Amino acid sequence: GFKEKTAIVGIDGKGEYATTFFGYGENGVIHKIKEFYDPDSLGGMYGAITEYLGFDMLDGEFKVMGMAPYGDASKYDLSRLVTFENGELRVNTKLVNVVGLRRYKENDKGYYFTPELIEWLGPKRHGDEIDDPYIHYAASVQALLEDVALKMIDYYLGDIIKETGRIAMAGGVALNVKLNQRIIAMPHVKELFVQPASGDNGTSLGAATYAAYLAGDTIQKMEHAYLGPAYTTEECIAACEAHHEKPVFTRVANAAQKGAELLASGNPLAWLQGRMEFGPRSLGCRSILGDPSYPGVADRINAQIKYRERWRPFCPSMLDRVAVDILQTEHPAPYMTFTFDVNDTWKSRIPEVVHEDGTARAQVVTRETNPRYYELIEHLEKLRGIPVVLNTSLNRRGEPMICSPTDALNMFFGCDLEYLMMEDVLVTKK
Repeated sequence: GFKEKTAIVGIDGKGEYATTFFGYGENGVIHKIKEFYDPDSLGGMYGAITEYLGFDMLDGEFKVMGMAPYGDASKYDLSRLVTFENGELRVNTKLVNVVGLRRYKENDKGYYFTPELIEWLGPKRHGDEIDDPYIHYAASVQALLEDVALKMIDYYLGDIIKETGRIAMAGGVALNVKLNQRIIAMPHVKELFVQPASGDNGTSLGAATYAAYLAGDTIQKMEHAYLGPAYTTEECIAACEAHHEKPVFTRVANAAQKGAELLASGNPLAWLQGRMEFGPRSLGCRSILGDPSYPGVADRINAQIKYRERWRPFCPSMLDRVAVDILQTEHPAPYMTFTFDVNDTWKSRIPEVVHEDGTARAQVVTRETNPRYYELIEHLEKLRGIPVVLNTSLNRRGEPMICSPTDALNMFFGCDLEYLMMEDVLVTKK
């Protein structure tokens, strides 16, 4: 929705050819300043270390980001992995971002790093625990990504940012919320916009926008990410009646109020309502919810359904009228694409959604874009005094986010969750 001249940053693992883009947009035209090409890729370097740390490239990078606050970046210097000098980005392909016969192989699988990396850092990590030295490697590679990205942004776009204060960012690395927090903190930055599906899936939106522009349409500001399918209460009932598990369900008069009552009693709640979110983040339409002030609710969610690493943070959705107090900033945050430092007075009130480093990857909810979700949080505030809800994606570990009522029922009966709200239909196991 920026009308003024805007700095543009694209940092990805690899596009068709380019890995990194710097430019600016003005009067509907994008002007290129600089591009870098494979194998010189910050995202590729980070992805290779993601594999070394025991996660899948293109899926586990956010786990590295979540692990990083438990480590000490100063313990290990990983700067030999990538350099940025005199305007040129160079990845050390003797260590990372490699293909073919130069890859390190283990159990007949090749990785995007070399045997030389193993000689330098030690064996590849295995398992779900956060342990030494790997937590420090995670902290160091996160710091390296941030430092190099900030240097490049300042080098190529510093003057434009001073002039306009606005940045639009895309690419897989744009989902690195800790980097985004540091970009927002750069001098002269007034606002950073990160398209919520900024990875490869966002190219569909880009193609549609470009086609609309060529057709003469006026491109409107992206106000929300609720672009997927929606289902009526009747369709949810039909899915229950047709399901082979013969679910126990009731139609409730006020789904938001009933959902808040379940949350206030310490229960995790699967929540399907409205149009599905576009992008990797659940934003209150395909979510698993909890009361962030209720001790142990995050552990219950992990035990009942997510089965994910216990050190990974859960995130808050909060009402817009309290966001400035909690996050200490007026910067927009509708899509969970940024972290913010949580106000000390709130850390003890919502401990289940504050990460090890005192930050939270927050979604600020407005009544206009998601009225039922807003109402749910309001009801929870009346019951518990907390205008915030814990929000994580509606899926089991390793599976895509739930879309349809049938998907939700299959997931529900494949885990230990006890409550599922689909529009005005409450499904229970009790």
